[in-house]
Amino acid sequence: METRSIIAPPRNDCKWNFGCDCKAAMGLVPGKHLGKEIAFLNAYLHKLKELYGINVCGEGGEYETLTLDCPLFINARIVLDEYQVVRHSSDSIAPVGILHPLKFHLEKKVDIQSLTSPDNISETYVQKLGTVFEVEDTLERCEDTFKSLDCSADPIDDLAHKFNISRTNNKRTLSLSCSLQDSCNDLREDLKTVLAKTESLLAGFGFGWENVVYIHLYIDEMSKFSEANETYVKFITQQRCPFGVPSRSTVEMPLVEMGFSKAYMEVLASSNKDKKVLHVQSISSWAPSCIGPYSQATLHDNILHMAGQLGLDPPTMNLCSGGASAELELALRNCEAVAKCFRCSISTSAIMFVVYCSKRVSSSERHDMQEKLETILRQMRIFQLQEQNTCKALDPVVLYVLVPDLPKSACVEIKPVLYVDDGTEIATETITESSGSEAPHYWGFKQENWHDSCIQKLVVPGKICAVTLSITSEDAAKICFHSVSADSVNDDQYLQYKSLMEKSSRFCFYLLDKVMADNGFGWEDLMSLRIYIPASLQMSIAMLLPTFNKALLELSEASQKKVLNGEEPIFNIVPVIGAGRSASSMSNIITCELLGQKSWA
Repeated sequence: METRSIIAPPRNDCKWNFGCDCKAAMGLVPGKHLGKEIAFLNAYLHKLKELYGINVCGEGGEYETLTLDCPLFINARIVLDEYQVVRHSSDSIAPVGILHPLKFHLEKKVDIQSLTSPDNISETYVQKLGTVFEVEDTLERCEDTFKSLDCSADPIDDLAHKFNISRTNNKRTLSLSCSLQDSCNDLREDLKTVLAKTESLLAGFGFGWENVVYIHLYIDEMSKFSEANETYVKFITQQRCPFGVPSRSTVEMPLVEMGFSKAYMEVLASSNKDKKVLHVQSISSWAPSCIGPYSQATLHDNILHMAGQLGLDPPTMNLCSGGASAELELALRNCEAVAKCFRCSISTSAIMFVVYCSKRVSSSERHDMQEKLETILRQMRIFQLQEQNTCKALDPVVLYVLVPDLPKSACVEIKPVLYVDDGTEIATETITESSGSEAPHYWGFKQENWHDSCIQKLVVPGKICAVTLSITSEDAAKICFHSVSADSVNDDQYLQYKSLMEKSSRFCFYLLDKVMADNGFGWEDLMSLRIYIPASLQMSIAMLLPTFNKALLELSEASQKKVLNGEEPIFNIVPVIGAGRSASSMSNIITCELLGQKSWA
């Protein structure tokens, strides 16, 4: 169905006069456009339609109107004398504002000149703006200082900065990560530098921000979330991304503790710009609007990359009450609402769930949260299978990550990745046991029964391979051939951890290589590989990066496989408080999260 986006010009005999009184759309600014006549905004609204695809008539929830004059108003029209703009959300791309009348009067029509003639469109009823309020936790008086941000970036002097850069070599997608080795001691400056460098790296491959599908943004201080958004939107704008801004997940990580700068970013890009993007830009009852300059979900190459979802009540955009379990349930409902827009369900199509938990959530609450997740997904799956009259459903891998803080001080954030079937008949299965195939014994490792307990994986044969690998302190002791006891692994000694990390990194790559080979995948199919390391180990990125890179180089030489991209790693090291397959026990020494897609599929 095509919606006609046309505003009929005012007619002298009808005398219609509309004012914009509520808005939530990209390109509309509360302090600039609220209170203006629709006729005055006509040309600008059509420009926004060309840029962003908004409905000019506001039928998509972009704005609401206040009728000041119409043929039914026989004797008088309404004139606003004084009003306030109430800012509901300061989203850098689609801020939400409401016009709140404070004082108005009726004016007899015989006493005033018609305002409907194009020559007489004026600011007669538009009075001086009052104060602007931010409707969040409290109503706090502040001045409306929202301004259009400059999209141009200053060139970055590579000689003045040292970067940590990694990328994968999948033929379908390009995964880049970038962080500074030398922090500018300011989040804005760090993020600006990282964004500029990432933009330069993308340009080197012939890409721009319009090629980016998904972004992981890690910051060191969630209290500066709004500052991060303001800097972010200077680079990633709707003008630069005409097909839709990338989906995004933002979490706080202990970056500085492990030698990172205060901002760290991963981007997933593709030369194929064919994608479907969902941007919930207005307040609704079905799914939360975006609280930052990002899209809720992006479908690309049959993979649905969904933005991190919080337990937000869509109509109010407030976190629900009831703690972590309640937030998780609502976050899952929000995920399902987004998935339905792409005709799929998180209960049957999910490849992987990454569940970020705030450190404020207790171990017992996390245990209840995990049970809640399993129960809700099971109930959803039963309903979906009955409704679709099918037995085909994926059994996703689930990874829990403990972090310092989340947007809006939420207890939990869920990041799902889904496989959206394009109708091609394929067999799907979740593999939970080793295939038992004979694999090369790199570094002297041989298949043992306990290895299977380290792996959780899902495979869509010939399409997708998702793997999580967990190394606990007990596993590390076994990896080191029992030369280090489980108790001594917990001893906080640098040299001991360094030796343990060297052996454990080799084991991780040995096992990941075996899992992919057993299921018909290779390193050339790798889309992303994150290695989560707890900050409590007190091991810096300067030590970890060469350790893991050396292990991968040894694997490449021993296997004669194309694993590396020259000098750049193909993995991202992400500092965390903890991670694991269980919400109540996120105490892994190393946790790997791998996603592969057949590069020729």
